[in-house]
Amino acid sequence: MSAHPPLTLSEVSITHEGGARPGPDGVSLDLIPGEVLLVLGPSGSGKSTLALALNGLVPHAIPATLTGSVRVAGTETVGASVATLSESVAMVFQDPDSQMITGSVLDEVCFGPENLGLPVAEVLERAETALREVDLWERRTENPDRLSGGGRQRLAIACALAMRSPVLVLDEPTANLDPAGIEEVYRVLTRVVARKDRSIVLIEHNLDPAMDLVNRVLVLDALGRTAFLGDAHSILRTHATELLELGVWLPVSLMAALRLSEAGIILDPLPLTPDELTAALDRRELPALADPPPPVPGIWDTPQLEVTGLSLKRGRREVLRNINLTLDAGSFLAVIGTNGAGKTTLVQAIAGVIQPPRGTVSLGGLDPARLDVRTLTTRIGFVFQNPENQFVTYTVADELAHGLRLRGIDQEIIDARVDDLLERFALTEARDQHPFLLSGGQKRRLSVGTALVAGASMLALDEPTFGQDRARAGELLALLHELNATGTTIIVVSHDLQLVSDFATHVAVMKDGELMRIGTRDEILADEDLLLEAGLRMPPLIRAMRGLTAHPGWRTVTRLAELPGGGGIR
Repeated sequence: MSAHPPLTLSEVSITHEGGARPGPDGVSLDLIPGEVLLVLGPSGSGKSTLALALNGLVPHAIPATLTGSVRVAGTETVGASVATLSESVAMVFQDPDSQMITGSVLDEVCFGPENLGLPVAEVLERAETALREVDLWERRTENPDRLSGGGRQRLAIACALAMRSPVLVLDEPTANLDPAGIEEVYRVLTRVVARKDRSIVLIEHNLDPAMDLVNRVLVLDALGRTAFLGDAHSILRTHATELLELGVWLPVSLMAALRLSEAGIILDPLPLTPDELTAALDRRELPALADPPPPVPGIWDTPQLEVTGLSLKRGRREVLRNINLTLDAGSFLAVIGTNGAGKTTLVQAIAGVIQPPRGTVSLGGLDPARLDVRTLTTRIGFVFQNPENQFVTYTVADELAHGLRLRGIDQEIIDARVDDLLERFALTEARDQHPFLLSGGQKRRLSVGTALVAGASMLALDEPTFGQDRARAGELLALLHELNATGTTIIVVSHDLQLVSDFATHVAVMKDGELMRIGTRDEILADEDLLLEAGLRMPPLIRAMRGLTAHPGWRTVTRLAELPGGGGIR
């Protein structure tokens, strides 16, 4: 066993080329062999940058200034090549497709060990062991493109495992996955952790599935400095309020407990999982809940949006089949389903990003298939899942102003709208930066701002909270809620069913290109059989409430806002 820790960080500060300040800034820690270290922090704090420094990608491959030191098993990363460091630190990124380079599952896993110059027999043994560990050995001859999102991420993990590196770094490994895919990934990680033969550094926003896995937590503040470092469960429970103020994501059960504490319902210890929340509530005397709000209206007779017999092909494959739905102004529709279900394609067809067949979509009586782009964007704004897909200018301010300038709007009005959105989305300091140089969360906020600036009466968003910290996601969702309350129709594609539960009025469930069902939020999310058939899972809060035995009146709670407590936590 090495006399050195797997990783040692000493006063590590990293400033990207052209960046105004470091992030992370002055971070120090020793990674403990066999532990799972969770890294939390608001958007822009430097979490992903820190991950890229752990195997030398920063500064060797990504232009940045690194001060302090990163040592891998005692070796300084600045003095070793990325190839050498990859034998000690393996990386798994958010998007598994960015790591796939070969034509078969087996070849993909063999690629790394082959580049170490290992004998063929050892390469194949490593590949088989890794693929069996992630349940992909039987699919070893298939093209990675044929795997589901969760399958491709498991393949990326297998590639990392085949390197036999003592450290595995995962940067938002479930960010692009549906609930079933998230379960697949954490099932694999649980097996890896159980062997205790490697340390894991995990950057994750979705903490609910991670709570049974993590040991320690490193929390960065907004400036990239160390706010907390220590036992994960203790820090989450002891410093929950401070973490909330920092803007990091917390487990839904912990958010529920914080809200309840504002109503004098104290749960001790604070729950971190749905099962812990259920048990804590069942042990207490609880007040009767206030009468529920009136039910959300159904789908109206005079819809703002009508989709009739919509079918679409991508190449020879039919990706949408005979979709029919109606939606009126003021609705907040969430489109849910597994990866590949057709969610994004449906919403892009509604917004005219993909041209639908004529006569299949109506936006308040107008057919997007017949509208020019300028007219279309005054009716409906669209926000892509990948923000870079919609950036066309060289500064943040110009990006916001671009669409308004094309319409010939007076410059004074443009300036006022741009300044308002820069402030609203915390982008004022970045107004002169190139959009591609923003952090992931900043890019998301900018992309939403560009869709909002024209004032369309409908807004469609693909995974609007992807890459956002909790504070910025909360601001965005509050803004969407405000727009919705004043008549703007909102359509979102989302994997986050707790978000859907907290904000949507209606839910459409997709599977294999077909619309399984559309209805009110409570109708859909209460139907566990429907969700399971669609490859989905109940949101954490609903799971916790459904488990109650001592308080049947609380079992109908679906949203944080329905719990007693202050309005600041929702």
